[in-house]
This record gives sequence, C-alpha cells and structure tokens, in this order.
Amino acid sequence: MDDEEIISRISGLADEEKALEEQHVGEGLSDAEAERLKALEVTLDQLWDLLRQRRALRSAGRDPDQAAVRDEGVVEHYRQ
Repeated sequence: MDDEEIISRISGLADEEKALEEQHVGEGLSDAEAERLKALEVTLDQLWDLLRQRRALRSAGRDPDQAAVRDEGVVEHYRQ
C-alpha cells in the first residue's frame, strides 16, 4: 500500500467514524456500533502509524515499503 492508498483509507474510515458518532449524538451507541467505533479507532491509529513510518523511512533515504502495520497493542499504547 502506498502513501496515497493509506491516505485514502484514512479519509474513508474517518468519514465513517464521524458519521457513526453524528448519528447518535445525545443517544448511546449499540454494542455493535461501539465495537465498530473502537475498531475504526484502532485501524485509524494503525494507518497513521504506517504513514509516519513510511515518511520517516523515506526521509532517512530508505525504502518506505519496509514499513509494516504494527499490532494494536503497540499503536494503542503510545504515549501522547
């Protein structure tokens, strides 16, 4: 997956996340919707991480295709 594909996936998933949240303002999410929202958040974190890895590798003169999607446990426990 190249940078453009990653950015496109991020955009599509962010749109889905926003729509899901907006559809339920003032209401709660069903269990399935809450699960989907969590999955979207994790996938978005993984894609942003992948994009950052690719950019860092490219900046260092290395092959950006060496970047790999990291496990949920890694991307969800970064210090902010």
